Order: sequence, then C-alpha cells, then structure tokens
Amino acid sequence: MYDVKPWWSVWAKTGRDELDHRIVTEWLPLHQHLGDTAAIAGRLVDEWIPSSVLTRLSEMLGLGVTELRQLIVWAAAVHDVGKASPAFAVQCAALADVMREHGLAADPRYANDRDRSRIRHEMVGQVAVLDWLTTELRVPRSSASQLSCLIGGHHGVPPERPDLMAVEQHAELAGRGSWSEARVDVLRWAADLVGGTEWLAGAASRPIPRPAQVLLTAMVIVADWIASSELFDLEPIHAAREGVVPPNRETTEARAARAWQELDLPPRWRPQPITDVASAFQERFGRTPRPVQVAAVEAALAQETPGMVIVEAPMGEGKTEAALLAVEALAARSGADGCFVALPTRATTDAMFGRVLSWLQALPGVPVNVSVQLAHGTASLNDTFRGLLRRGHVRDAGECGSDVGVAHQWLRGRKRGVLAQFVIGTVDQVLAAALKSRHLVLRHLALAGKVVVIDEVHAYDVYMSQYLDRTLHWLGAYGTPVVLLSATLPPRRRAELLAAYESGRSETTDEVTISDAYPVVTATGLPPRAVAASGEPRTVMVERLDPGEDGDDLDELVSLLRDRLGEGGCAVVVRNTVARVQEAADRLIEEFGDDHVTVAHSRFLACDRAALDADLIRRFGPPTSESERPDLHIVVASQVVEQSLDVDFDLMVTDLAPVDLVLQRMGRLHRHRRVRPPRLTRPCCVLTGVESWRSEPVFPVAGSRRVYGEHMLLRAAALLADRDRLVLPDDIAPLVRAGYGDETIGPDSWQAAMTAAAEDDRQRSERRRANAKTFRIDQVGGLKDTLHGWIRAGVGDADVDDPRQIGQVRDGAESLEVLVVQRDADGGLLTPDWIAQNASVQIPLDDELPGWLARTVAACALRLPLAMSQPGPIGDGVIAALERNHFTSFDRTPLLNGQLVLVLDENRTAELSAGPATFRVMYDPRRGLIHDAC
Repeated sequence: MYDVKPWWSVWAKTGRDELDHRIVTEWLPLHQHLGDTAAIAGRLVDEWIPSSVLTRLSEMLGLGVTELRQLIVWAAAVHDVGKASPAFAVQCAALADVMREHGLAADPRYANDRDRSRIRHEMVGQVAVLDWLTTELRVPRSSASQLSCLIGGHHGVPPERPDLMAVEQHAELAGRGSWSEARVDVLRWAADLVGGTEWLAGAASRPIPRPAQVLLTAMVIVADWIASSELFDLEPIHAAREGVVPPNRETTEARAARAWQELDLPPRWRPQPITDVASAFQERFGRTPRPVQVAAVEAALAQETPGMVIVEAPMGEGKTEAALLAVEALAARSGADGCFVALPTRATTDAMFGRVLSWLQALPGVPVNVSVQLAHGTASLNDTFRGLLRRGHVRDAGECGSDVGVAHQWLRGRKRGVLAQFVIGTVDQVLAAALKSRHLVLRHLALAGKVVVIDEVHAYDVYMSQYLDRTLHWLGAYGTPVVLLSATLPPRRRAELLAAYESGRSETTDEVTISDAYPVVTATGLPPRAVAASGEPRTVMVERLDPGEDGDDLDELVSLLRDRLGEGGCAVVVRNTVARVQEAADRLIEEFGDDHVTVAHSRFLACDRAALDADLIRRFGPPTSESERPDLHIVVASQVVEQSLDVDFDLMVTDLAPVDLVLQRMGRLHRHRRVRPPRLTRPCCVLTGVESWRSEPVFPVAGSRRVYGEHMLLRAAALLADRDRLVLPDDIAPLVRAGYGDETIGPDSWQAAMTAAAEDDRQRSERRRANAKTFRIDQVGGLKDTLHGWIRAGVGDADVDDPRQIGQVRDGAESLEVLVVQRDADGGLLTPDWIAQNASVQIPLDDELPGWLARTVAACALRLPLAMSQPGPIGDGVIAALERNHFTSFDRTPLLNGQLVLVLDENRTAELSAGPATFRVMYDPRRGLIHDAC
C-alpha cells in the first residue's frame, strides 16, 4: 500500500458524452498526462527533432545532448503544473469533488468568478515554477524567469507581466496552502524523473537566450499536442471515484511506446555528403552542371560554418537546381532535416512542387516515408499533393513502392504543416516567422531545423523586406542555413540581407564585401565568387515607342506589330496594370483577331489561370515534340509573365518599369534556340508606357507610377532613354547598381523632378517601414532577455492565406480574394458555366459539399481589383457586400469555410454597393475580370 498524495487526484483531461456534453464520462489524472508528455518529449529528442536544432541548443545552453534531453523532458513533465489550482479544478464539478476528498478543496463559487478566466493554468504554472526554482533550488532569478517562460507559453502565447501579476493578486484562485504544496510535489516528482533537484539546479542556472526559449517552448507544445491526442486513452470516470493511483513509470512507458508507434512520424533525413559536385548533379538532374550551379554548391561546402548563400544569375541558368543541391550539402554539414522552398505566389509554388518531388525521388538513401507539405491556402487543389495526402493516409510498410514522400496525417494543417521535413510554400509562410502571432514558436522550430530556400528574393517590396530581414536575423541566431536566389539584386540590398542574417549569428557583424561581378555567388564567411554565364553574351536591341498626340500608344503599337510581324512571329506586350493589358488586348483583337491574341494577367479564376499558364508554356515554352508554337501570335500580359514562366518570344514591347524588372522581362526574349522569322532574328525590346520619350524628364504613365512609384521609374528612364542596345548578362549588374544607387544619373534638366521623386520615395518607404514594425517581432536580444510580451499587440492566429486578416506580411497592396459562382434562374448556385471541368454543376445551399465539388469551387478563386480592395470605406463596403452572400453549405465545408463569395448572374455580371461607391463587374473567360465604378 501507499499513502495517497493530494496531487495524484488532480485532473488534467476530461471526455464528454457525445449526446450531452454536460456529462463527463472519462478523465485523465494530471500525473498521467504529464508523464505521457514527458515520455513523448524524450522520443521527440531521440528520433524526430532535427540534429541541427539539438546541436544549436546544446551550444546556446552549454549542455551536452543527454543533459539537454533531460531538461526538455523536465519542462514537458511540468508544463501543466498550473492545473493544480482552484481556477482550473472548478471547471469540472465532479472531479473537483474527488480532489476535495484528497485535501484540495476549491470553492464551487469560483466557477462563476469573473476573474477566473484570467487565472489561466499556464500562468499559474509559470509563477509556480519561477518561485520553486528560485526558493528551493536557488536558481538565479534571471535564469529561472527564462526557464519558466516555457511553461507560461505552452499554449502558443508567451506571457505578459500583467498576466503573471494577476496570478499573484488572485491567490485564492491560483491556490494557497495545500494547493501550493501540491504544485511543489509535482515539480519535485518531475525533477526525480531526470536526475534529481541537484542536477536540475545546475542545468536551470544557465542563461537561456531567447532563441533557445523559443525552440524549447515549441518542443513542449509538440509533445503536449501529441500526448493530448486520441493516441492516448482516457480513463472511465468511475476510476476517479474508486480511488486515485500514483504515477507508474511502466504504465506510462507502455502508453508512450504504443502511441509513438501508431503516430509513426517519419525518420530523420540523413543526406549523404557531396564529394563530387558534377557527379552528384548528373545523378539528380541528368545533365552537366553550369558554372553558377557548381559555384553555389562549392560555396555551401567551403563555408567554415554553414550559413547563407546568395546566388545571382540570369534567367535560365538553373538557380533552382543549384539551390537543391546546395540544400543537400548544407544539410549534410549542419544536420538539418529537410528544406523549406519559398516562392512569391501560389502559382509559382505549385509549379515548384513537382520539381522538388522529382529531386527527392533522385536522392540516394532518402526514406520512402519522408514527409512533404505544400503550404498555401489552396494546396488541396494540387493533384500531385492530393496523391501524397492519400498515400499518407493509407500507407503501410512497403506500400509506397519506389515513390518517395507522403503528406503525413499529423504533419498537416495551418500550424503543424510547416513541421514536415520538405515544405514548398509561398514566401508568406517564411516571412510569418517575424509576425507577432499565436504559436509563432512552432513556425520557428519548423524553419530552424531546415535549410531555407527563398526564390525571387528581389521581388519583395519595402514592407515585406522588413519581415524578411527580421526572419533572416532569427534564422542566423538558430544557425539555419539559407539559400537566396535572384536574377538581379541591387548591391545595397544584397548587403542588407547578409547583414540581417549575420546580426542574428553574433553581436558583431563583419563588414560585408560586395562584388560588382555578375553572375556572382556570395556566401557568409567567404569572398564573393564571380562566375561566367553558361552561354555567350547576347545583344538585345532597345527601341522606344512614343505615344500619339492624344497620349495613347495603341495606334503606334498596332503599326509596330504589323510591321515587325509581317512575316510571322510571336510577340509579347507587357503592361504594368491590368487595365492597360485589357485596353491593349481589346485593340489588338480588333486588328489581329481573337485567334492571334492571348490575354494573361492576375485577374483570372485560379483554374483559368492554371490552364492559361499551361497553354502559354505549350505554345511558347522550350522546343519539344509537344510544342505547338503558332506562326503569328501576340500575348498581352501583366507582370505574371516575368516570373517563373519558361516562355520565349521573338519580340517584346514592355511598359517602362524599374530597371531590374525590365531586365527580368528581357529574359523572355530569344530564351531558347529556335528558328526565328527573318525580321526577328535579333532580340529586340521596345519600351513604351511613358507620356513622351521626348519630354524632360521622361514621365511614366499614371498607372505605372501607382504600381512602382515615380522614383525608380525615372531612374530607369534615365538609364534606358538613350540606349540602343544592351549586352546580357554583362550590363545587368551595372544597370541594377545604378538604378538603385544614390549617384546622380540623367540630364541636368531632369534633376529637380528626380530629387523630388526620391524624397517622396524616401518618405513613403519610411512610412512602410514604420507600419511593418507594428506586428514585427523584436530582435533576438541579450542573454538575460525573456519571452515576456514577445508577441504583444500581435495578430492572433496568423493566417497568411486570409486576405481579410490585418497585420500580415503584405501591407495591403494585395487585393481581396473571392470564390466565384453563378446564380441560376431559380435562385440556386452553380459552378461557373465556362470552366473546363465541372461547369454549371448545382451547388447545395445547406449541406456540406462533396470533396470534388468543394475543390472545383475553391479553384474558382479570383483576386479583385485593388480599387475594390483598398483599406477604408470602399474596401470595407466591398467586404460587407460580399459577406451578404452567405451560404450554410460553405460554412459546413472546411475548404470553403470563411471565404468571400462573388455571385455572378447568368450573364456573368454582378453589382456591388460598397459604401461610397458601386462597382459593376463582369467576367470574360478571354479577358478576365472587368470592373467599372458606377
């Protein structure tokens, strides 16, 4: 027999009757839940937490991995100690009665006390741990405060000092006397699990810097979530009434072993060291590497400590393949367990997903059940990813054959999905690591244990760059290897990125050496390495198209295209706004006919856009046996054509844009080897989109100024106004450096306007930087800093795919996203009548949609114009108008729940009254969404 200790009677979990949730049918003692969580924490350290994370934590804390494991297990074993409090106990009257019988009496009236909700168990636990460490174990208060933050933050929100003060001010709800003694008993029991109080006092007395607090808290959360899942059985409620039992290590070990086996998390990835770059590249990608690819991997191998590698090279040099092989090199050296590949948009992310899977398939020794995740809001629409979901759901040992990768059931969802080993997602998912939000520690753990690859790094504006730089700062603190890819990157921006990363690694930042070479590979700890481009330099002829006297360039555009395409050819006309795209397309269709003009911009349904992208690649992509390149065609496109689409045109006409983007667009000229029409054998880019090339200065059209600002456009005009040819890639670096530099360029007559534009740009950038600070987390801080208030004034649960949520990592330049359906004659709903699959299908109004139909509707997502999305009365009015389209069936369908819905009539039109404005919208399958303000 044994003497019953009061704390054994404390309850932690309850199960309720399915028909009447007021009836408690099951329970779990606190000691059992703490034991389960501790046992799972140990297994996470032994088998799942990336080696790179454990190594970095050991370095930060000055503990060996075995001692580190003990500290993590102890934190998991005390995370819910605050449940031994009246404020928690009274939530279940029946179990509170059991506790009263064992000396822990809670006044039933506390259940209705208005202050009870403030005395949360995690806060009670933090105060208890802090007091015990400082009084009984004599741990320095600074270290005890840091360690106790793990307990207070295990529900995803690090504590704030007023919360902790409330616990002390309401001691009756936190529990005095026997309640305090019960909590001390829990803490002593947990110390005995890991070697006793003497060892714990020594380990807990070490400083725990903020990055370590973040990672340790995340591990406790993961262990708690697993131990709180259906993998662990509860006990019948009558067991509590029949008598409490003491903690039993054998019982706990058996429960944990059974749950761990059923959970079946994938094993760690152990990449093989790369000893021969050329051979490894040939094995993975089936071809000889280009010089820049070799240089990128060699830089990853040469760094004394794996750090950041920046690859700058022209389009078509294979930066993605270089990054993936660099991932292998950096992971093998650092112990990282996978990678996160981040891209600017969902469309580019979907395109990258298949490429990463092909690389995984070619990796030697990769586990067949390695976990893979596609991380964006419409991932379930990706057929390849849905195949991984099915495989992850039904997989048994050996069932997957030679296929590599599963979407593990537990490693899914908005918060857990990024914990998968290989994640391909939008860059928002990475930038959110700097966003004050609930469960932010999990995102940090997810990134800390991977190699992080960020593509198109030049594409992120001032606001987004604030989040990118702060994310890099924290990744530097974790020692997380990072690979950044860019076609064109201003030297100042390159230096800022390197400095942001290095500032997290150490308190002092070495001066960064910046090279003017191009292509170039820049890596922390190494001098920049200039690399030769794989092909011969090519000359692009540069011409300018002046508008007519009415300020419209459409007549001139038609004349130009009729002249240059007289013997056939494929041209692309790039406009900076959708309105200019549609205006030009309408005129060109009149002149050349529907069959010879294609329109491409961001205001198409997602499913239409995907089909359009595939069609563009089929007709204008690399020459293959399946190519169907037309003899004569014109593509009128917005900026969607300048990123990630491997398309090739004989002639380009483009609006003036910042110089790096003009160069990026030129990468779509004569991209592949093929026979060109006689008049188009030399690549030629015609610049337009200005009021007049003869004016001083050359002012861009109003739409372009709204998109890019006047400053960068004037500098681009100054650099390109007199150029009749560019040599690529030779001219890329000097043009980008001049375009983003501070030196005076352009004629004297331009300087007054350019100075004014520069000052306006500076002020606007400062406002955007200041706005970003509102929701951006602090820097790493000093050795004695805690996580108190780390996400104060944050955004709550971060959902970077929800366009309505404020304080995300884009500053409002993103437009609202809606799902488009049609109203039928009887007032019901149909899928749009023009889509390629499942058109005009009836949509239920009350019942949950079947999976195939929900995916069809979700694929009808559409971005509204910025004019309808601007913050303030108009944007709020549009949202209010759309929210009136409320359907129970959408609420009951997880994929559609919470989405805004635009209902078109049978003519594909709708009218939205939005406060001070009314908008009439129409959808044309060839032209996209068209809108007018009434």
